Amino acid sequence: MIRRILSLILLTSVMIKMPAQSFQNPILAGYYPDPSICKAGEDYYIVNSSFAYYPGLPLFHSKDLLNWKQIGYAMNRPEQLNLDGAGVSRGLFAPSISYHNGTFYIVCTEVSKLGNFVITAKDPKGPWTNPVKLPQVNGIDPSLFFDDNGKTYIVFNSIPPNNVSMHDGHRTIRMFEFDPVNLKVIGEEKLLINGGTDMAKKPVWIEGPHFIKKDGWYYLICAEGGTGYNHSEVVFRSKSPEGPFVSYEKNPILTQRQLDPKRKYPITTAGHADFVEGKDGKWWGIFLACRAYGDDYYNTGRETFMAPVVWKNGWPEFDLGGDEVKYSYPINAKIDKKREAFNGNYHFKDEFDQSSLNVRYQFLRTVRNEWYSLKNKPGSLSLQLQSETASGRGNPSFISFHQPHLKGYAATALNFTPASENEKAGILLFQNEKVHYYLCKSIKEGKEVVELYKADSLVKSIPLNIQAGKEIYFKIEAKTDEYAFYYATQKDKWNVLMDHADAKYLSTKSAGGFVGCVYAMYATSNGKPSASQAHYDWFEIKNNDDMYK
Repeated sequence: MIRRILSLILLTSVMIKMPAQSFQNPILAGYYPDPSICKAGEDYYIVNSSFAYYPGLPLFHSKDLLNWKQIGYAMNRPEQLNLDGAGVSRGLFAPSISYHNGTFYIVCTEVSKLGNFVITAKDPKGPWTNPVKLPQVNGIDPSLFFDDNGKTYIVFNSIPPNNVSMHDGHRTIRMFEFDPVNLKVIGEEKLLINGGTDMAKKPVWIEGPHFIKKDGWYYLICAEGGTGYNHSEVVFRSKSPEGPFVSYEKNPILTQRQLDPKRKYPITTAGHADFVEGKDGKWWGIFLACRAYGDDYYNTGRETFMAPVVWKNGWPEFDLGGDEVKYSYPINAKIDKKREAFNGNYHFKDEFDQSSLNVRYQFLRTVRNEWYSLKNKPGSLSLQLQSETASGRGNPSFISFHQPHLKGYAATALNFTPASENEKAGILLFQNEKVHYYLCKSIKEGKEVVELYKADSLVKSIPLNIQAGKEIYFKIEAKTDEYAFYYATQKDKWNVLMDHADAKYLSTKSAGGFVGCVYAMYATSNGKPSASQAHYDWFEIKNNDDMYK
């Protein structure tokens, strides 16, 4: 009898399929918009837009679509990327990454100066080549497609026929044949999509095109509706890359615009997708979306999400498990507990004990001078005060980390002795040149002070009783629709400088543009020369978002 019971238990355990590991959305939390993905052998790579942040075009690698690691940036040299004078939401838009015959390709648009270009690398970690301009590609969001017959194409968003709009937001998808050896277009431009899925409904902002070939069909997936609340993903297909393309009758295949905006933990603005086939034959779509609060406010910007894709009757559809994009989906992989996480409630702490900066940091615009150092004071990050400010269009002493979640905090330890009232150092909560909060140490009438600025306006200032040369600690806490600002003269003994600060002020809805908030270690002499330095002894990000408890 005992043997029969044991046999039944063993048989039952074999028959029951154990649940797969799940991943958490967004897979890249915080401001990582416009994702593009490619597969090279056993490896997957993602690239994102970076706008006026430098280095440009962050690159991520995974073996299993679950564990991601940032491997660098595609544009990390001044001769590759000139962002001088660019507004925060200018610079690099919507890259697309491809792999073919041992070479990686990225095509992208730098909207301020360069226009459309292509760069290549044998190793995605770099070095990537200097950009080659593509002057005939008149538009944005270029993407390469390598056909199995040896031909290559570049597709992109462009102007309406004869540059005459039938309605506001009327755009087209166009294509050239492309020479991947000499990196130039071939022949005449072809018009593939005029307007979008249904011109009778006046579709707007068709963009973000990607080609996929499957079972003899050419599929063209595109974003439509604008990269806001009405964002969506649509698909067309044809037997030829030159068309004619037919719109899927069930378009859009991805959107969240039809859902109740008052639902709990809403994910909005889903679109701008790219597809990849996993090693197990399952298909996945990565796309941008936002975690909103209130009336579609979001401070973390447009983030990278992932969801399953299934093929039905020759068409791809997102398999969301209902109408809503979920915060988790099962995947055939295991979490590497040693990884440096980019999602969930991770904890990041940098004690500046390495020989180079952590790859996750970015600067504001192209860095041309050595104003930061990990050697001047070993164990600290030293920033030389510069006259440039975060309100200008230069390259200030500013080293940033994306705000990952709606709840959590950024903190740092600072050793800084201001020499004059114009000198300030601290931690910046930054959305753009005109929209930011700055928590800093300075001097007023010969006495050291802690100050809080809203853009360039002083909100609060208090005297600081601290021994010369001693550290001060700063913390900014995100609480969904509010921020709180703290300082301490003893570690972990926080004093509230200001609570209930308006977070909507920093949201994309209020501030505009295409970026999300970043926390930055920031020091400035506000337009005057300075020999002072600020030394940051550690920097920390800790997340406490409700969705990931």
